[in-house]
Amino acid sequence: MTETRDTSPNSLSTTIREPGMAAGEVEMALFALERSRAQFAWKAGGLDAAGLARSCPPSTLTLGGLLKHLAFVEDLSRHRITGESPGQPWESVDWETVGPQWPFTSAADDSPAELYALWQAAADRMTAVLAGLPADGGLDRPLAWTSADGRTPNVRRLLTDLHDEYARHVGHADLLREAVDGLVGEDPPQP
Repeated sequence: MTETRDTSPNSLSTTIREPGMAAGEVEMALFALERSRAQFAWKAGGLDAAGLARSCPPSTLTLGGLLKHLAFVEDLSRHRITGESPGQPWESVDWETVGPQWPFTSAADDSPAELYALWQAAADRMTAVLAGLPADGGLDRPLAWTSADGRTPNVRRLLTDLHDEYARHVGHADLLREAVDGLVGEDPPQP
């Protein structure tokens, strides 16, 4: 699990707390997600606008775009578990007009403080929902969301997909951050 040591916008949660050696399935699933979040926070954290906007051509992907995209994924995942609104800015977006790449492309219009706050707040909201998981049906609990083909996944499926989304983008963040300032490594330094 991660915990925030500094609440300034450029200081994202990077502390990794290892689960016990006999941790159960819920604890391990949450740990995997939190570790990936901490890795991502380390790679994306502490940059100015130029660092967040840097890409590695021919790709146009940026760390700022990843921050905004993963904030959207966190809020969409929370929405699918609880049925609650995904919130702003997502509800104001005309997705049919801007398309699914909007979080990636519109991040260039946001300040680093806005991007860091957006991602951290979305991760915090999702963490609060997941904290009640053991008492609320655990990983077998069905989502409040049903797919287009009428199937209702469980929380286990959603957490696996969310972790996979982070795993994919932590790899992107590794390469982007190395190009920005040479930062390399797997896990953030721990106290």
